[in-house]
Amino acid sequence: MQKKIPNSIDVHVGGRIRFRRTMLGLSQEKLGDSLGITFQQVQKYEKGTNRVGASRLQNIASILGVPISFFFEETTVAGADAPNEITDISLFISSSEGLALNRAFMSIPDPAVRQSIVKLAKSVAKNEGLKGASE
Repeated sequence: MQKKIPNSIDVHVGGRIRFRRTMLGLSQEKLGDSLGITFQQVQKYEKGTNRVGASRLQNIASILGVPISFFFEETTVAGADAPNEITDISLFISSSEGLALNRAFMSIPDPAVRQSIVKLAKSVAKNEGLKGASE
């Protein structure tokens, strides 16, 4: 028997829930308590294992202080019948490294310094790409 694979949109929505929850410093237990569910259910939502219903998503959006559209940002649909794809950026932002980098970056008040960091990251990525191509 095949194991059920979560729908990519459910995984994306769950990742966005996790991202926003962690940005607010809210634990899965606290979010679950606010929703009247267990932290295990929150985990299942965040992994995309369980689909979030419309009314529950509205409650989550209200608790996390975002519009419902926040959970669907950065998704793409390749075609009417094609599966939805999760963008690399949403996966990165949902990771612990992405979250830490985002928090640190946003705490830099000087826009010129932030732009310099972006240029540095692009330069490093370009050099790493060239290095990988020559190996």
